[in-house]
Amino acid sequence: MGKNFIAVTIWPVIVVKKAEYKDDILLITHEKIHLRQQLELLVVFFYILYAVEFLFRWINYKNAMKAYENISFEVEAYSNEKDEDYLKHRKTFSFIKYYR
Repeated sequence: MGKNFIAVTIWPVIVVKKAEYKDDILLITHEKIHLRQQLELLVVFFYILYAVEFLFRWINYKNAMKAYENISFEVEAYSNEKDEDYLKHRKTFSFIKYYR
């Protein structure tokens, strides 16, 4: 986990950098969205698409953080992390509509 990251989701586990982060509802909701995305893409395809999208965006923006912030999986998770019920009404493959 890089110094800028406080959590990472590796199916089926959410790993947090510090124990107190496990009580952060926004963070956990964000990471649960990633769990759903991973499940939909049979885990391995999530990581492949995530890496490919990151590389294309890094080339485009020439900035790793900006590339990360614009990955469709991250845009969906950040856009909906405040809605604790998001996963109850989320449609399958919803991350696609966040691809820009």
